Amino acid sequence: MSSGKPRFENYDREEAEEFSGFIVNSTAYATDFINRTSDPDALRYLVEDVEIDGRVSGNRDDVQQALLTSTVTPFEVKQTVAQRNYNLGETLVPDTVKKNALTAIEVGKPIVLYGPTGTGKTYFAKQLALEACINYSIHTATPTWTPADITGSIQPETDKNGDIKYRRQAGCVSQGIEKANEYQDNWGVIIDEITRADISQVFGPLYTAIEDEDQVIFRNDDGDPLTLTDDVKIICTMNMSDRTVNELDNAITRRFAMIELSRYGDEERASLFDRWIGELGSDVDIDRDKLQELFESHHQGINEGTTTSGEDGIMEFGPMHYEDVTQFLKHACGNGGPYAGEEDIAVGQAFATYIAPRLLNTAALPQINRLASHYETLDNQFEAFDLSPAMNLANQQAEAEEREMGVSAYE
Repeated sequence: MSSGKPRFENYDREEAEEFSGFIVNSTAYATDFINRTSDPDALRYLVEDVEIDGRVSGNRDDVQQALLTSTVTPFEVKQTVAQRNYNLGETLVPDTVKKNALTAIEVGKPIVLYGPTGTGKTYFAKQLALEACINYSIHTATPTWTPADITGSIQPETDKNGDIKYRRQAGCVSQGIEKANEYQDNWGVIIDEITRADISQVFGPLYTAIEDEDQVIFRNDDGDPLTLTDDVKIICTMNMSDRTVNELDNAITRRFAMIELSRYGDEERASLFDRWIGELGSDVDIDRDKLQELFESHHQGINEGTTTSGEDGIMEFGPMHYEDVTQFLKHACGNGGPYAGEEDIAVGQAFATYIAPRLLNTAALPQINRLASHYETLDNQFEAFDLSPAMNLANQQAEAEEREMGVSAYE
């Protein structure tokens, strides 16, 4: 075929290569090509080799939308378009957990990822959604949630003339259905921290929709019925400090795949600590071996107790929060950082900022007192680091709890 302006025919891969210069320089040419082609390889070439969705002159959103809504665009190419700027890194959970989760998603089963804080549930939920879907939306449950937050509601609005009109506001699952319908492929709906809401009440309509694919859970502004299909992948997370699996309503455990993210094994945890500490950079003057030893001693004392006290662990706590400590140290202690030359102080401040508050958030008074004692022990054991800020934070919360309970700290 001779070169020149593209002719508006049935485009294929060869013509995509020939006319790629025209296509990249014009939103009109790009969208016209996408809408007219019946060759998946042509679109794969334009996205993977030309990166048209990021390079086209003009309105890139129109080109991205055309690629995502086309029935010709292969699923993995849609993923590339939707996820080009994502960078969640490698999956850190055990391989069996990932396999179980992906299998549940493949058979159309909603899942609940549960486990103690710090096991990477939300992070893994995003990774799952990006692997199984074009993209995802994420919503965090709250105590004020109602079924409308799942399915949708009709909201009154006052226009500029003072007249009251009503509009339909889709819930998080209804929005996911609309996205899956629009893109004609898998869309992920992540519902984070579901135990913050009253699950039995809020999930009622969702249970019905899971069991009956013809059940209309909402109608959009055009009056079109929205039903839950296998294209909508529902991924929930649940913190085990909020509730155990046995305390959940049987309705959810019957309808959802319950996948546990437990604490990591010693070797897996050590590998994570080693990786994060290794990313500190050469300009951070800190004893890396001692820092890793501190992480391990802190983690072991929280989860398993100490050999000297003979007590069991204080609570379950995963390793993911320690990455926040290393990120803090990397930026605070590097060249020009506010704690450069004060690395001992920075470690304690990092623990007081990222670790202790997360532990204290769900701790009862006896646990708070043990946390304070644990930080005192670590402060004495690791002379290179000043852990008094975390210890003081625990002591302050213990005193506040005692005052609220009317109990003297000296009784």
